[in-house]
Amino acid sequence: MHRVVVLALPPVIGFDLTIPSQVFGSAEADGDPLYDVVVASLDGGPVATFTGYGIVPQADASALGWADTVVVPGTRLPSARQRGVLEENVLQALKAIRPGTRVMSICTGAFVLGAAGLLDGRPATTHWAHADTFRGFFPRVDLQENRLFVDDGDVLTSAGLAAGLDLCLHVVRRDHGSDVANRVARHLVVPPVRAGGQAQFIDRPLPPVQDDGTGPTRAWASDHLAEPLTLADLAAHARLSVRTFTRRFRAETGTSPGEWLTHQRVDRARHLLETTALPVAEVARLSGLGNAANLRHHLGSVLGVAPSQYRRAFAP
Repeated sequence: MHRVVVLALPPVIGFDLTIPSQVFGSAEADGDPLYDVVVASLDGGPVATFTGYGIVPQADASALGWADTVVVPGTRLPSARQRGVLEENVLQALKAIRPGTRVMSICTGAFVLGAAGLLDGRPATTHWAHADTFRGFFPRVDLQENRLFVDDGDVLTSAGLAAGLDLCLHVVRRDHGSDVANRVARHLVVPPVRAGGQAQFIDRPLPPVQDDGTGPTRAWASDHLAEPLTLADLAAHARLSVRTFTRRFRAETGTSPGEWLTHQRVDRARHLLETTALPVAEVARLSGLGNAANLRHHLGSVLGVAPSQYRRAFAP
């Protein structure tokens, strides 16, 4: 039987910790379990969660030495989350993992894998809210924050929280096929495959408008998204040449005026899809994306989902 060890590092994210046991523990073939799942702590003692309770694991870190798959759920382990490094006891525990063992992380568990050097030169993901911090700590990792999960063969990472369900179901599907994975998904009452990626959940608040630079023009453009704004219109509002405006805009925002405008329009469309029952064509017009086809194209490019899928997921 495939042996899965879930390493709980305090304070562990309780929701993340339960996902591997629920998903892998529900996978069966002809009534026989397909995975043996064990939760371990460094010393075998109780582990505090981040949300007010503790758990008592079944094993200590020596269990990592016989695992076929090791899962590191989300954690607020100070050394990894605040400094991007691991204490010696954690490093020693991870050294017990045998070569060829599949290693997975859920949510901020990626900080542990990153600090251990297991993600260097690899694609990976983590919770979108911690992407900037992760990049700062681990510049050698190809962070793909819009993905629900990243499968890089023997190392797999998931985005925030419930994306751990998507990753574990994917692993069951990879190991035993769609029929087994679909039965597990039905048992858990979750979709076997979710459309789109993490991008549809990312909150993008508008930055504060400054009184100088291109800030006032960005604020003006945000109020006129339904109009056919051009680069020349933006530069004229800022009373700058197109060349100077473009240079200052990129210096202040890190993107081009055209890319920024598209993202603002997609965010406006998201808001309208979430809060109104307007037809898709009207949402496209009011957000400045022109027509339903353009809205589908841009929403798909940025979020990975169609307008109807996004509305079903987020509308009241």
